[in-house]
Amino acid sequence: MRLRQIALVARELEPLVSDLRTLLGLGAPYHDPGVGVFGLENAVLPVGDTFLEVVSPAEESTTAGRFLQRRGGDGGYMVIFQTSNLENARRRVEELGVAVVWEVALEGAATIHLHPRDLGGGAIVSIDAMDPPESWRWAGPHWRHEVRSDTSIEIAGVGLAADDPGAMAARWAEVLGLKLTRGACESRLDVGDSTIVFDSDTEGRGQGVSAVYIRTADSGRILKTARSLGLKTGPASVFIGGVTIHLV
Repeated sequence: MRLRQIALVARELEPLVSDLRTLLGLGAPYHDPGVGVFGLENAVLPVGDTFLEVVSPAEESTTAGRFLQRRGGDGGYMVIFQTSNLENARRRVEELGVAVVWEVALEGAATIHLHPRDLGGGAIVSIDAMDPPESWRWAGPHWRHEVRSDTSIEIAGVGLAADDPGAMAARWAEVLGLKLTRGACESRLDVGDSTIVFDSDTEGRGQGVSAVYIRTADSGRILKTARSLGLKTGPASVFIGGVTIHLV
């Protein structure tokens, strides 16, 4: 299992995509026409061979639109994992009573989307398989040409705000087949060389994706760019698109 893509949701697509590209030094996005089935438009940005996606409602009465209303604005939306054995993952999901809300099998790619309710309400979770494994259909056929590594290297993790972080972490560990590590203040799951961090909802926005961890080559440049864009910064973090980007 590997963390491969994180999706943010925004009321307006292009302003956030532009700011993320400027902030993190990313190449041009791919706009996947396939998300139209969900009433969305999107942009998928390569961060190494991991991906940061922004989706935005293009129609009325979408799940993403309701999410924006519920959480009071832009924020984290979806966490996408890659597996080498989707059938095993599917069997585990079925045995645990997790609802699959959408699935598709295409040439070179297959995916199942899991209902957030059955994972404690943290986010929509997708488990995907690619053939060959190093490919990523959702980023289009030419994403490797858009990889830039002088500023941002890869996604290193995702943070989730929860009413009960321990319970949510335990459920995610069970569903994804991962080992849970409990600390004094938070719970973590290691997924390959990335981490899922579960913490309390301190912002009052409700449960959901609250943070993205980015492994960087030049965090100083990112913080300087953030200040020039008027974004809120911390010693090694930037708040943008309703999430905190931690620079590691």
